[in-house]
Amino acid sequence: MSERQELVRLAHQTSLSVSELARRFGVHRKTVHKWLKREREAGSLQDVSRRPHRSPGRTQDAIEAQVVALRREHPCWGGRKLARVLQNRGWEEVPSPSTITDICRRHGLIRPEASQASEPWQRFEHPQPNDLWQIDFKGTIRIGQRRCDPLTLLDDHSRFNLALRANRDMTQETVKQELTAVFQRYGLPRRINMDNGSPWGNGRETRTSLSALAIWMIQLGIRISYSGPFHPQTNGKDERFHRSFKAEVLGASFATFEQAQRAFDRWREVYNTLRPHQGIGMAVPADRYQPSPAAFPTILPEPPYGPDDTVLRVRGHGRLYFGGRCTALSMALSNHYVAVRPKAAADGVYEVYFGHHYLIEIDLNRRDDV
Repeated sequence: MSERQELVRLAHQTSLSVSELARRFGVHRKTVHKWLKREREAGSLQDVSRRPHRSPGRTQDAIEAQVVALRREHPCWGGRKLARVLQNRGWEEVPSPSTITDICRRHGLIRPEASQASEPWQRFEHPQPNDLWQIDFKGTIRIGQRRCDPLTLLDDHSRFNLALRANRDMTQETVKQELTAVFQRYGLPRRINMDNGSPWGNGRETRTSLSALAIWMIQLGIRISYSGPFHPQTNGKDERFHRSFKAEVLGASFATFEQAQRAFDRWREVYNTLRPHQGIGMAVPADRYQPSPAAFPTILPEPPYGPDDTVLRVRGHGRLYFGGRCTALSMALSNHYVAVRPKAAADGVYEVYFGHHYLIEIDLNRRDDV
């Protein structure tokens, strides 16, 4: 998606000021006004064909030719998506999805086994953009003689793809760098879901198994959650995105990371702005997404704690000393401050928090906790 197209669309869909948009896109306010003026006067910055609503010379053969051309351009799209795109392009009397499917079959563009493998997906959807983002790596591919680990980030409500990057590794520092760029552009989500392995956690399904990356997100005020081991359906929408990405992009080979990233960027624009999505009523993700009003801070804030909290520093190797006990927390929490709070209606029982994130319970009544 080009910088101009995305900026203009977000300007129409959000209440962010011109100054805030300029800051997020790294341009001058005058540049934002110039692009908005050009969009008003020229009509649109989108590189999409705008055919008239009525075309007396159009024939059924012409529509069929469009169906065939569109299917060849996007060989993984079915009848519903093709019909919606033709409608979006201004065609009248667009055939039904089943008729379009028959046209594709007649031209040898749909294999019988592909039809049998197609199954509907139904999932829970969060009510607003940025309520939940899903993040994961697609899985290693080869670029030349090097490995590549594509990082994907999806908004749950809109299915809008926020990041699709051809990374050379899966380290925490690489992910943090990519997330910083996304946060600067789109703002902060309420929650991010990820799996419990590296670089997100340490592989243990516990609240104390925090990585440095997870601690950074908690400090930003983002709530984090983890998929259960061997349950990728918890990140189901991102997994479904991976299926489309593999089918429509990864069939090609790439000689360099730059070549791969250009292909990823082209497909990301198609996915976000052109490709209708059955799970959102055949809309495109860009129509349902708005950036978050929670801006990425220039200075990382300290976790806020209340006046009645007992605030303690976590010692080396993630050890917390309280009430004569040594409690093991995540090693990544070493030298960070946590809050110890009495548990309501439970004398001698305390809850430990890092920022808003609940970590563990300490029961001073149990001697085997030592």
